[in-house]
Amino acid sequence: MHRENWDDLRFVLAVAETGSVSAAARALGVNHATVLRRVSAFEDRHGIRLFNRTATGYEVPRDRARLIEAAREAEAAHLAVARIVAGARAPLAGAVRVTSTDTFCVAVLPAVLARLRVEAPDLRIDLLCSNEHADLARIEAEIAVRPAPRLPDELVGEAVAQLGFAPYAPADRPETTRWLGLSGSLTRSPAADWMRAQAAGQALAGAADSFVVLREMVAAGQGRAVIPCVLGDGDPRLVRLDTGGERVSVPVWVASHADLADAPRLSAVRRRLGAALRADAARLAGGAGLR
Repeated sequence: MHRENWDDLRFVLAVAETGSVSAAARALGVNHATVLRRVSAFEDRHGIRLFNRTATGYEVPRDRARLIEAAREAEAAHLAVARIVAGARAPLAGAVRVTSTDTFCVAVLPAVLARLRVEAPDLRIDLLCSNEHADLARIEAEIAVRPAPRLPDELVGEAVAQLGFAPYAPADRPETTRWLGLSGSLTRSPAADWMRAQAAGQALAGAADSFVVLREMVAAGQGRAVIPCVLGDGDPRLVRLDTGGERVSVPVWVASHADLADAPRLSAVRRRLGAALRADAARLAGGAGLR
């Protein structure tokens, strides 16, 4: 059995696709004689004739159509390998869509992405801000940075840090006892369960479906709220409250859809995002002390 290689097949396929030796030679960037020699060598080696030579060109007989189709499949496989190899050694470039929550889009990722741009100036990051789960199966985004107890089944990634939460009050009115609650998709978060336990039996002064909005509501003096420490710490308008108990935290995941997880460019971006978030783990967890 003869072992074929793509270099042999590409001459055969070029003639089949163009219908003439001259056109195949132009497409391949070689001379007419080279194409004739390579096609004839292929035919002689296998003891078959691939083409009917006619006055108008080279035609593929019906009983040779399957062979030409196999050559097309070989071409597709060869090009796929070339793309993978090129992607593996290519510098970080092009556009990558990253989805995350408003907390991360405001307080964490802009600085991370600015440092990444210095390392990879040809890389463009589109940051999609949403507190709802993005459908990565529909390519709404390619990478998700999400605080959640666990990843959905269709995503592949790793937990790189913990996002800590604490109750905060207005700095000029730390004695306020009115609570602000969570609404929308945030009601399904561990922070919402913890807040409800803290405010058990009390009427809420208001609510929001965004931790960033809740921070502004607290700063405006509307009440106290449970928000991520990365939003509350360092904001002079807020003071963190001591609850006397353990604070809640959730893992921070950097993930992609399973079908995209092994794409070299996305893997490289995920690794860099993960490393940056690990380096910021203490701040994300709320390591700053009470003020």
